[in-house]
Amino acid sequence: MACVVAARPTSVRTFGARTTRRNVTMKAGNWLPGSDTPAYLEALPASYGFDPLGLAKEPSSLARFRESEVIHGRWAMLGAAGVLGVEVLGYGNWYDAPLPLVQGGSATYFGASVPFDLGTLAAIEFAAMAGAESFRGQAEAEKRVYPGGAFDPMGMSKGNLDELKTKEIKNGRLAMVACLGFAAQHAATGASPLAALGAHLANPFTANFATNGVSLPLA
Repeated sequence: MACVVAARPTSVRTFGARTTRRNVTMKAGNWLPGSDTPAYLEALPASYGFDPLGLAKEPSSLARFRESEVIHGRWAMLGAAGVLGVEVLGYGNWYDAPLPLVQGGSATYFGASVPFDLGTLAAIEFAAMAGAESFRGQAEAEKRVYPGGAFDPMGMSKGNLDELKTKEIKNGRLAMVACLGFAAQHAATGASPLAALGAHLANPFTANFATNGVSLPLA
């Protein structure tokens, strides 16, 4: 990613004489080399000036998009960890995990049977999510995204908050792409992520996106 270097002059007094020096700051380049960052995206964490259609020009739209991206990114990070974690620990794979419940049986959680049917689980999740979102929706805009307080028991936000926000949104974006990749990969090959990775590492020239018969239909 390209960087933009900007120099800002400042005056410094040394031994009675005033000298001028330049402070150099670096900014991450834009998603499109040579393009300008829209003014409304300048101060956002991990912003690369991406809004080619100008959808976030209105402050209300920008606030809604920011909130949605962070929340979806957090869910995706949990999802990606769950998809890989269940397979690493030997409890099957993400795609087959809910099938017993959908087929009238009972679900399991880390090998333990869950004593609820699909309707009961759906009702519990609906009530829990509705309650949480109701409380979140009553908070002010910034607190809806970064509540702090009881949600930061280790006090991690007391450090460089801007840096933490940047790391979170970058990892959230990566996790959203990963979850999309997990779903697309299963649709193409029917294999779980680690099983597909193992097959690729064992024979990278015959097990890849170009040979699964779906990504490139002519393969």
